[in-house]
Amino acid sequence: MDWEKKQNPIGVRKKGRLKIFLGYAAGVGKTYSMLDNGTEKLKSGVDTVVGFVDQGSGQETLSLLERLPILPLKSISHGKLQRREFDVDAALERKPELILVDDLAYTNPPEMRNLKRYQDIEELLNAGIDVYTTLNIQNIEGLSSIVQSIIKVSPGKTIPDYIFDQADMIETIDFAPEELMKRLEEGKISRHAKSGNTMKYIFTKENLRLLRELTMRKAADRLSNDNQRGVPTRDSLVRTKFLVVISDGVPSPNSIRWTAKAADVFHASWTTVHVDSLRRNHENEVQDQLDLAKKLGSETVRLNGHDAAAVIAEYARVSGISNIVIGKVRNQRSIKRLFERELEDELFALLPNVELHIIPESFPMKHRKLRKLKLTENIVLSWGDTMKTLGILALATLLSKGINTFIYDDQNVITVYILSVMIISRITNGYFYGMTASFLSVLLFNFFFTIPYYTFAALQPEYPVTFMIMFIAAFLISTLTMQIKTQVKISAEREHRTKLLYEINKKLLQTRGLESIVKLTSEYITQIFDRAVVIYTEDPVNPASGYYMESSTDPYTAQLRREEEREAAHWVYLNKKKAGAGTETLMNAGAHYMPILSQGKPLGVVGISCANGKLDQNSIMLLRMLVSQVAMALERQFLSDEQRRILLDSETEKMRSNLLRAISHDIRTPLTGILGASSVILEAGETLDQVTHDQLLSNIKEDSQWLIRMVENLLSVTRINEGTMNVAKSPEAVEEIAAEAVSHVRKRISDRKITVKVPDELLMVPMDGMLIEQVLINLLENAIKYSSVETTVELEVFSKGQFAVFEVRDFGKGISEGDLGNLFVTRLPDNGHSTDSSRGMGIGLSICRSIIKAHGGKMEAANREAGGAVFRFLLPLEGAQDES
Repeated sequence: MDWEKKQNPIGVRKKGRLKIFLGYAAGVGKTYSMLDNGTEKLKSGVDTVVGFVDQGSGQETLSLLERLPILPLKSISHGKLQRREFDVDAALERKPELILVDDLAYTNPPEMRNLKRYQDIEELLNAGIDVYTTLNIQNIEGLSSIVQSIIKVSPGKTIPDYIFDQADMIETIDFAPEELMKRLEEGKISRHAKSGNTMKYIFTKENLRLLRELTMRKAADRLSNDNQRGVPTRDSLVRTKFLVVISDGVPSPNSIRWTAKAADVFHASWTTVHVDSLRRNHENEVQDQLDLAKKLGSETVRLNGHDAAAVIAEYARVSGISNIVIGKVRNQRSIKRLFERELEDELFALLPNVELHIIPESFPMKHRKLRKLKLTENIVLSWGDTMKTLGILALATLLSKGINTFIYDDQNVITVYILSVMIISRITNGYFYGMTASFLSVLLFNFFFTIPYYTFAALQPEYPVTFMIMFIAAFLISTLTMQIKTQVKISAEREHRTKLLYEINKKLLQTRGLESIVKLTSEYITQIFDRAVVIYTEDPVNPASGYYMESSTDPYTAQLRREEEREAAHWVYLNKKKAGAGTETLMNAGAHYMPILSQGKPLGVVGISCANGKLDQNSIMLLRMLVSQVAMALERQFLSDEQRRILLDSETEKMRSNLLRAISHDIRTPLTGILGASSVILEAGETLDQVTHDQLLSNIKEDSQWLIRMVENLLSVTRINEGTMNVAKSPEAVEEIAAEAVSHVRKRISDRKITVKVPDELLMVPMDGMLIEQVLINLLENAIKYSSVETTVELEVFSKGQFAVFEVRDFGKGISEGDLGNLFVTRLPDNGHSTDSSRGMGIGLSICRSIIKAHGGKMEAANREAGGAVFRFLLPLEGAQDES
């Protein structure tokens, strides 16, 4: 794919505008109106193209289509068929100002990147492209239950309400139902629309009239909301909060859609909540309903607890809920219903000040079938548990026989059997063995311990009551034991998850460095999910940005390295949405990808291999929490790196300013001397005697040579610091280098005594002779300037191990403690003057250190005990390792 090149991740992109042409049925003219508007835009100079239009439309629409440029469709293989679909990648590459895309609620084939066309359009809008599209009223999710009550069948494909609500413009296309029926008879309606499953249910005069009315109401509500936006008082916004309760086994789409409409009318926030029960019998149905609530704009929350009413009531108090909505179906009569209160009755008692809304829910046949099947979900049969049950009951019988031999007491025997039932419930899985043991314990008691013995007859009239009480007691104990065991399991899972998140958060707080954070995160994710993982810390368009780790049971990192997987991760990074296996985008990817976001900014992408199966909802929730922890750690690391970079830039700028001040300080003196000498020569003219004239010219020459040398040193240190200067080393005799440097200094300063001591044997050192000579000149001049005229400056060269050592010593006042640490940096110390300058070479020591470092040596300075200072640098001999 080339779609990663279309979306510019740099900078803030202006989002495109969406206009929806809304109708109440196929054939009212939505596509024609969209194309007509597009034609007008094209004439006015707007770059307009057609992305997709149903080719089965009427002749009027097709003739209008010929006036517009059309984007080529994408050919895909769907089973044995070849289909031509809207090419969102080509649209992103073409990037027109306006694109026309028919049928907003269309469902793409599985081979496409997105499951729904509205997701394609969201990509176009995020890329800054304006979109015109069409929609029928029955395809809005929030109205599907109303539409279903009108046409008596499911409306099929739908879009989330937020797509409609966030549209910039809605244009309602109206057409009289009678005329629409006539168009249908004349064959002027799209053949694809006529072939739809709901077509025969929609196209009745009464249904068309009702759908038309619903469309007008929806458009009026939209207009009213636009006009009243910002009008609701703060009190109403604070007080009105809706809470939808999803119960196990009870479908709640009507409740969710009703709350969405009510929240929209009252401009209120709303939340959908589900309390995870101990049995977790309807996980898939619950998750589908939570996904529906998200599409309609709800916040979703999953709580844990055995008493659902108490958990919901506590959450409502804390969250300030004012209205609770509960779905209700007609319950079948059962013994169980006689002993338990309905959820709404319990909420009435716990929340007397909260309004409860009971919404009737339909119970489709598939739910009834599922409900019957759920009765067997907790009946787990195994040979191991069967043997445990029979063995414990046998032991209980033998123990009761023993007790009955010495002490004839039915109460003790009943207690033994109840204890055995409790033990069986504790060590077996499911409810089956506990309930079976409750029944068998009564039979065993009757068979072995009631007169007549070894029969199931009971002669005494009180025995049936005893049997009933014994069974009820054993059954209740069994049920409570299973509930406690399940609650302990859930608590253990919750504690493990909390402990895990705490441990990860603690280690992430202690971890520094991007690579360390990514490695730690990869290890934990691999350990928790037992799957291969990849983490990108930047746009995955760069293949080197991924960190891969495989698990013992999922060594499929090679699959995660494929180009199509990296493109999927790149899409997630750009669009800041999850994608891949188990989602509605890039469903054929081999991994589940989730963006790492901080304040809406993408920091990276986490991908988990799905080669061993897709992630379940609990795993996705845990992954989302882990990713949030990683996002905070990466954000903290990026902020730390940015702060470090800012400090470095600040120090660099400070160093640059100090360097300029040092240079200006050092150059000012010779320039002043040159200016003064040249002015005297020009002003005095022929009246100036020859000796004075020659002396002034000599001073000008000396200062000019110093300036040239200063500039050369600056260029040398700059090239060395930037790494652009190559030090050409060749073996040089140290006594020759020392002699050249001393000779050069004596030409300028002839009245000072300089002693030189070199090894008796020839010492050859790899170096750039010109640069090392310059270092010695700088050090000698610096020593002369900081010592009195009567003292001697010493230069000694000797070998020590694998290094040649050069030392320059003076007998001056030494180096102050405050300046000792700043000798080799190009900045001014606190006292305002350069540490190594009286007249010149204010950056000489920095230049010296840079040259020595480029040679692989090191340089240091110290005060002498006898007074004065010593400057020492070491150069590696042939074959020695660099000191740096």
